[in-house]
Amino acid sequence: MTITLYGIPNCSTVRRARAWLADRAHASTFHDFKKSGVPPERLDAWIAALGWERLVNRQGLMWKKLPEAERARVVDAASARALMLAAPSVIRRPVVEWGDGELSVGFDEARWETLARRTRA
Repeated sequence: MTITLYGIPNCSTVRRARAWLADRAHASTFHDFKKSGVPPERLDAWIAALGWERLVNRQGLMWKKLPEAERARVVDAASARALMLAAPSVIRRPVVEWGDGELSVGFDEARWETLARRTRA
């Protein structure tokens, strides 16, 4: 079962996550938002499963650089989706689709241990 990690290669959290997977010999595929964009159908699935609030990184530099008026327009799933498609850097990273169908956002080593174990099973 393959793990797909979505993110931006120069993001420090994505680099740590990719190293963690490699150090533990977990087969994974990396989807680069900068090169390949955000797959709209995957984003829809993430929003449905996790909620748009969990996906929008309001602590990140990209969010803080947005004009206040643009940030104020992000009030629901549709407006958040439009922003995430237009500016993938506002997505909290990494988004991971584990081989067993589970999703995670961000890097939490303890949780990843459990998810990786289930993916290998």
